[in-house]
Amino acid sequence: MDFAPKPSVEEFRASIRRFIADHLTPEMVERAHRTGTFHDWEFHRALAATGIIAEGMAGAGRETGRDPLELYVLFDEMGLAGAPFYGLANAMLVAGIIEQIGSEFHISEVLPRFHSGEAIAALGYSEPGSGSDVAAAATRAEIVPGHPGDEPVWLVNGQKMFTTLVHESGYVILLTRTDPDLAKHRGLTMFLLPMDLPGIDFQAVETMGGDRTNITYFTDVHVPDRWRLGEVNGGWDVMKVALAYERGVFGNMNQGVTLLRRFAAWARTAERSDGTRLIDDPGVRRRLARIAVDNEITALLAVRPALLASQGRLPTTEGSVAKLFASEAYNRAAEACQEMAGTVGLLSPTHGAGEDWGFVDLAARDAPVTTIYGGTSEIQRNNIAEHRLGLPRAR
Repeated sequence: MDFAPKPSVEEFRASIRRFIADHLTPEMVERAHRTGTFHDWEFHRALAATGIIAEGMAGAGRETGRDPLELYVLFDEMGLAGAPFYGLANAMLVAGIIEQIGSEFHISEVLPRFHSGEAIAALGYSEPGSGSDVAAAATRAEIVPGHPGDEPVWLVNGQKMFTTLVHESGYVILLTRTDPDLAKHRGLTMFLLPMDLPGIDFQAVETMGGDRTNITYFTDVHVPDRWRLGEVNGGWDVMKVALAYERGVFGNMNQGVTLLRRFAAWARTAERSDGTRLIDDPGVRRRLARIAVDNEITALLAVRPALLASQGRLPTTEGSVAKLFASEAYNRAAEACQEMAGTVGLLSPTHGAGEDWGFVDLAARDAPVTTIYGGTSEIQRNNIAEHRLGLPRAR
């Protein structure tokens, strides 16, 4: 089997590296970490100007567009560079859903705003009390009876957790409960709500990994039917498309690579009390080799969903496999690096003495979060067990 990447993909990787070198500044990276908002409008609009969002992704019902393998490379390089790209990922994900499922209204009125870099979107799936079981959504959407005019209007009430970047977004893609009498996967409807609708509010939530996310509240929000995505009570079909790409092509799974590079570079200069270098310890080298092996496996598993998408197929369990292994491997790597660093591995990047070692503490706080967002590790295991191994449903 030939694992060599296609020349066109490697050429694209080189072009992304040049773009990052030309447009990403240390100030952008510093501001993202300081504020917890991993989105920069200047960087985002410069990337949109290249046409990459408008080109979209080929496959999954679309004949033209970027090879999904190239988009995997795009997010891989963005993650390795520490670029604030979360808004880009959300914009491309929602744009892809619109292209596949959206109405003429969405395609003509909304999609150009994503393509141009004018707007991004937040993902409104998770709720208090249901976590990664997004099918248990309780946010209600009900038709307003007797509303004047030809177009139905929905009344939305509820709240969503983990709506990252909603404070920067023009839209939120929202999963709602429209028929409580149906099975939980069948009574759902998806909407794309403009954030300027009356009744939408949000509250910042700081995570231990340093990211800012939000709780978003919907109180008597009147939503014209044209903002509905997909069929009434067909929201789970839309959700499956969104989750497949969030866990696969648009996922950032290279945190372990960045951690290993920084730790190995530091270990080459770090001296112990006896004057020996940390990198010369055989036990340290074995643990770093284990991290490197895990990183290579993560890379191979992450390519698989992109490869399927490039063949016009929708990655489902493949995304779960990649996401599960990547997040668990990152946690093992962060724990190992903190143990090897010793007491300096506990210093925060904001601590005066922790400027050189703070990345270890940051990774230790960030890694557990990766087992939650995009579906917890338990959800990924259930998905693999039920849909790939054919085991009975766990819930």
